[in-house]
Amino acid sequence: MLSLTLLLKLTLVAASALLSSLVARRFGHGIGGTLAGMPMIAGPIMGFVLLQTGIDEVRAIALATLVCLPATVAHLITFAWSSTRWPWPVALLLANAAFFGLGSLLPLLPFPPALSCVLALAVLAVGGALMPQLPIARGPVDIPHLELACRVAVAIFVAWLIIRGAGVVPAAVSGLLLAVPITGNVLPCFTLPRYGTAATVALLRGFVRGLSGFGAFFVMLYLGLSSWGAGTAYAAAWLAALLAAAGLYAWQHRRLASMA
Repeated sequence: MLSLTLLLKLTLVAASALLSSLVARRFGHGIGGTLAGMPMIAGPIMGFVLLQTGIDEVRAIALATLVCLPATVAHLITFAWSSTRWPWPVALLLANAAFFGLGSLLPLLPFPPALSCVLALAVLAVGGALMPQLPIARGPVDIPHLELACRVAVAIFVAWLIIRGAGVVPAAVSGLLLAVPITGNVLPCFTLPRYGTAATVALLRGFVRGLSGFGAFFVMLYLGLSSWGAGTAYAAAWLAALLAAAGLYAWQHRRLASMA
């Protein structure tokens, strides 16, 4: 029987995959990727964690998440560049090799918390610029209902495998498993064979843009919990996430418009 926590996580994963795909269908791959990169799964989970555990433990989780963010960006960049040369299974394999290789190294580096926060935000700031620069037509995308259902089903299955696997491996490996970008693994694998390389790169570039909101969420949560109440810090974290992602999207949109 599924526990309430596991059911919550699987529901959030399904909602993230579905909403991101629906947004991509209406507004294009880049906007769908931006939504997928936002803390749609981690944000609500952290809200429940705040209700159940102490402030110090939540701050430790937030800091550990920020430490892993450069590995997530490396995963997305590797998938994007790999998709320009190889099919999705190879791109997926190389992307996860980059994630686990860098992700296993980062926690071993003796960075102070402030530097970890700065490093996470700095990597997110330059992540989009490191993506392949490919033109793509903007606008709605034809994603059939069957594909939508398959995306959600695969995302749930991958999440279930990760969560179950995290419970039977050492703690260090468990933490890295739980940091695996689930939608970042699932959505590009559907996008590349059906819509092509340019669409996949647009999706992943948007994902990095959304991760700016993800990073802002955890930085604000980590800092806010040291000075404010849990409710105020959590609300401020969501506000920071929305402002960061929206601000970066507006800046990139103006930059592209000026280059046209």
